[in-house]
Amino acid sequence: SSSLPCRRLEIAFERSGARARDLVEAMAEPATSLSSEGGVATVTLSRPKEKNALGPALINSLGDNLKACMDDEEVRVIVLTNVGNTFCAGANLKGGGEAPRYSLVDIFKIMHEGPKVIVGKINGHCTGGGVGIAAACDVSVVSKESQIGFTEVRIGVSPAIISVVCLPKMRRADAAELMLSGEKVSAEHAVHVGLLNYVAAPEDLDAKVDQIVDKIVRGGPTALAATKSLVYRVPSMPLDEAFSWTAQVSAKCFGSQEARDGIAAFSKRQPAPWVPKSRL
Repeated sequence: SSSLPCRRLEIAFERSGARARDLVEAMAEPATSLSSEGGVATVTLSRPKEKNALGPALINSLGDNLKACMDDEEVRVIVLTNVGNTFCAGANLKGGGEAPRYSLVDIFKIMHEGPKVIVGKINGHCTGGGVGIAAACDVSVVSKESQIGFTEVRIGVSPAIISVVCLPKMRRADAAELMLSGEKVSAEHAVHVGLLNYVAAPEDLDAKVDQIVDKIVRGGPTALAATKSLVYRVPSMPLDEAFSWTAQVSAKCFGSQEARDGIAAFSKRQPAPWVPKSRL
């Protein structure tokens, strides 16, 4: 029938129109959102239709919001989470969109070198570069229903950049198996090999993250920043350099007003002055 090709053409136009509408709607909304309450900032990956893939718009928005949190004295802890059933699907293979202002390397540097603790609330699947974003969080909780996979080799590429943040967390045997097979594994296995810290049932995810945040905000802001820097810098330092640098860090902390206030509060059996009122 001659009407059949016409109908197929109509369907094609309808589908392309729907995709265009979805794209316009997506562009109208920020790729990540930022909210803050009681010293806890929440940065949310907010492109579920794109599986929160690491396109320029999402990386730019994520970089801006992470830097804003790192520079905000009121923010004590950053919670990084997602909308949709995928935390992050890695690289956006479709390309296009706005010009990039940050690279993935920039994001990892902000996460590791910034003074604020980042707690990952991984509420969905992670593949490729998304595993790197999850692993780059200082402490992380992953939903039990999530799957985690270094899937790069299956499309002919390598988990090169993310290996810098992932390899220090795993035994070589586990890293080799996961990265070379490209297989997706359970959230429990990702925790078992050291990529992430905790696994929680979906209904328990918020409570577990809040439990961790509640502990972290009781640390002094300067002390937390100094301690975070130890975690990422000391392991790669030669022994003598490590002792020399950590002695300076220790002296600076012990000589600070923050330490005097904390020790005084401890002596009086009172909460330290930096603990948010909402956590008292």
